[in-house]
Amino acid sequence: MKTLFDFNFNNKKALIRVDFNVPLDEKFNVTDANRIEAAKPTIDKILADGGSVILMSHLGRPKGVQDEFSLRHIVAKISEVLGVPVQFASDCIGEIAEKAANNLKAGEVLLLENLRFYKEEEAGDLEFSKKLASLGDIYVNDAFGTAHRAHASTTIIAQFFPNQKCFGMLLAKEIESLNKVLKNSVKPVTAVLGGSKVSSKITVIENILDKVDHMIIGGGMTFTFIKALGGKVGNSICEDDKLQLALDILHLAKEKNVHIHIPVDVVAADAFSNDANTQIVDVREIPDGWQGLDAGPKSLENFKAVIMNSKTILWNGPLGVFEMEAFAHGTIALGNYIAESTAQGAFSLVGGGDSVAAVKQFGLEDKMSYVSTGGGAMLEMLEGRTLPGIAAILD
Repeated sequence: MKTLFDFNFNNKKALIRVDFNVPLDEKFNVTDANRIEAAKPTIDKILADGGSVILMSHLGRPKGVQDEFSLRHIVAKISEVLGVPVQFASDCIGEIAEKAANNLKAGEVLLLENLRFYKEEEAGDLEFSKKLASLGDIYVNDAFGTAHRAHASTTIIAQFFPNQKCFGMLLAKEIESLNKVLKNSVKPVTAVLGGSKVSSKITVIENILDKVDHMIIGGGMTFTFIKALGGKVGNSICEDDKLQLALDILHLAKEKNVHIHIPVDVVAADAFSNDANTQIVDVREIPDGWQGLDAGPKSLENFKAVIMNSKTILWNGPLGVFEMEAFAHGTIALGNYIAESTAQGAFSLVGGGDSVAAVKQFGLEDKMSYVSTGGGAMLEMLEGRTLPGIAAILD
């Protein structure tokens, strides 16, 4: 696996695919610079070598050229994070981009305009990829969040750099962290899978059953399993067409000697609202008109015992509707257990939009071994797929 450290970038122009698809407010201020900060070590290394940097990214889902999606809005924030002035090219290919790239000197940084202003980017167009490739000497992919897309700048472009391509530090760390769970894990391994639907996690569950010792199932998925086992779930979210699938998963887990842990009690509410009336009930006896919105205290005790005895922990999905304060306790408690286990030497990987949002919201980010930056990409790797952006560098 070729990384940044296999190259000396002295007097070289590094063409880096970054993921600067950051949130902006109505005045185009960056409201969360995490993705920019995540790319900084890669950029710093290249500049320290005496190289120059050309950054490529997309922003949002523009329909053609739309000023609100222009990357010029984030130039000041990138300059602030990197501590160096960032130049901006108002196009990503053609005369403007070529002139800006040609004039770039060692130690300088250039940001190209939004790749998705061209439909050829998402189409993986060969000619468009070739024009992008002509701007740099070495191609660096550091955008895990888009590694599962076979787009021009993430995948197709790599063929124009047969021996001059590598992973940036962020992408290398993502691969290494996932491999620590999927390939080189220290047992016992526990996967915590939350979220609302079994159907969205089924491929992940099937792929990781061979790699884990324990699986904690939480969130809305719980009720599909409970109903399949003959329990009463009241008005809780439930995929009635996936009951047999839930039973099949339990059967397969038993065959593979994987211990499945499902909540035994829940915080039930009489409405999907932070102000609803609540009660703690047996997960198999949720009254009509009530719905389970968080894991209950006995469930959390059970989960804590499993987490504290684990050496490798994967967390994907919350235990309840943590966006509402009344139903955030289970997710916060779980995060604290994982943090405590990590402090005692376990390796913990958190990934998937909601879990990442939860650890950030509750100040647990620095207490995890690694927090993934790419929701969709991480899910596909957990499903056992080879991501095109990664394959293109390994090829």
